[in-house]
Amino acid sequence: MKSKFFVPAFVMLGVLSSPSVLAEQKWSDASLTYLKGDNYKVGDNDRQVMTFEHATGQDWGDTFFFIDHTVASDGSKNNYFELAPRVSLSYLSGKELKKGIIKDVYLAGTMEGSANADNYLYGVGVGLDVPKFKYVNLNLYKANNGKQMDDEQITATWALPFQVGNAEFLYDGFIDVSTKQSDHAAETNFTSQIKWNAGKQLFHTKKPIYVGVEQAQWNNKYGIDGVNESNPSFMIKAHF
Repeated sequence: MKSKFFVPAFVMLGVLSSPSVLAEQKWSDASLTYLKGDNYKVGDNDRQVMTFEHATGQDWGDTFFFIDHTVASDGSKNNYFELAPRVSLSYLSGKELKKGIIKDVYLAGTMEGSANADNYLYGVGVGLDVPKFKYVNLNLYKANNGKQMDDEQITATWALPFQVGNAEFLYDGFIDVSTKQSDHAAETNFTSQIKWNAGKQLFHTKKPIYVGVEQAQWNNKYGIDGVNESNPSFMIKAHF
């Protein structure tokens, strides 16, 4: 039987992420991404993906949401989304928890949704202050999985801006590592993007328009033992 703990946790996170209780929004970002790759595993290997992303930072924490709409060359379509709010323990306690490279400590949650299954992850996270990086985050989760046995997951995300001459680049991505259970293998998904801000240099846009490559390196994809994916994809990403 699944743990019931995640239910009140997600109720709390959902309430805090609603606009009606936002005390102060510090920043917000939205983007649309187009991806084209031809080395996907599990299903058709040639796919196009449109992704909408939205992230915000508030005085009580932060939220990240994305939805992928995937169209394969065989005509099949799929939607997948994640909603990941985090609540600052500094905000809840009224005491600043910043120490060393740790900027803050969070209650962290993620909902993963698709036509196949919904998964609920809950745990703790930290924001790290690493020189030259725009952000580095680390979250440790317990996962209540819809169709597989529950497991644990650690997630790292980062963004590293850099310049070559007058050209602006960004290297960002995530690593998900989940544990092995009797019905699925241990899984690692290392996905990163390296991209050039063509919008600023060519069109003088205020918001970035990136052109680059996404590299997905997946071991035991979806927990299927021996299914490994190395998939470079052409990408265009516009922020607004």
